[in-house]
Amino acid sequence: MKIAMMTYTMARGRKKGEAFDVEGLCRFTRELGLEGVDWVTTYEHDPREVRRIMDDHGLRTVCYTFFCDLNFPTAAERRPGLDTFRRGIEAAVALGADKVMLPVSGKSGCTREESFRNVVQGLHEAVILAEEAGVTTTVENFPHPLSPFIVSDDVNRAIREVPQLRVTFDNGNVVTGGESAADGFRKSAPYVVHAHFKDFQSCPEGTPGAHICLDGKYRRAVLVGDGDVDQVACVQAMREHGYQGYINFEYEGSDLSPRDATIEGVRRMREWIAQSSS
Repeated sequence: MKIAMMTYTMARGRKKGEAFDVEGLCRFTRELGLEGVDWVTTYEHDPREVRRIMDDHGLRTVCYTFFCDLNFPTAAERRPGLDTFRRGIEAAVALGADKVMLPVSGKSGCTREESFRNVVQGLHEAVILAEEAGVTTTVENFPHPLSPFIVSDDVNRAIREVPQLRVTFDNGNVVTGGESAADGFRKSAPYVVHAHFKDFQSCPEGTPGAHICLDGKYRRAVLVGDGDVDQVACVQAMREHGYQGYINFEYEGSDLSPRDATIEGVRRMREWIAQSSS
């Protein structure tokens, strides 16, 4: 198991209007002894230029994450989303990524089942575009209570309908659906090609930063190891299955700066991974 930098975490520390510092991100990644980066869009930078800078620092793009809305009932309505997906695949190829991830939130006015049906129909077409470019399409467990993909049963069901699809396992998000991280991984393990580690802490309604989850609990984002996720059990389940891929460190909280959270979070993750192999 290898830890990857996730640009989303670092981008949260930018001031309004501030450009994303690709060089700075690469230097910080190297300072931490990491070799992989998951680019969550390229923040208006040309993907080819990002690739050049990454190459200069001896880094590789392990996943390209971007947003496209396929949650519509008709092919005509999904067409703009598929056009966005096509451009995302082009960016992934330019970055040298072999996989992409689509975050799929819920949509007001749609039930989880309606969103599932809409998105799966779009994915049938999307995975073909990706395959033609040599890229694997993944979806993650997403924490929005109306998302069609939250727990392992959701993503596994999607793969039964779109066999080329794969999973970016998110050990914090799966817990918001009432499933333990270890169980969520075990049930989807054959399809997991990438992973995110994050954490949420249960809290009373009205707590700053808290949001309602599918399991009915309110949670706020905290540093890995400080919340509801049994990180050690999750790492052990991944070790037992033989997972050898990358795991993004992810932080959505506000108690620490993105930089400080990443330094401490990566340290903790390294410790858990080392413990699981002893």
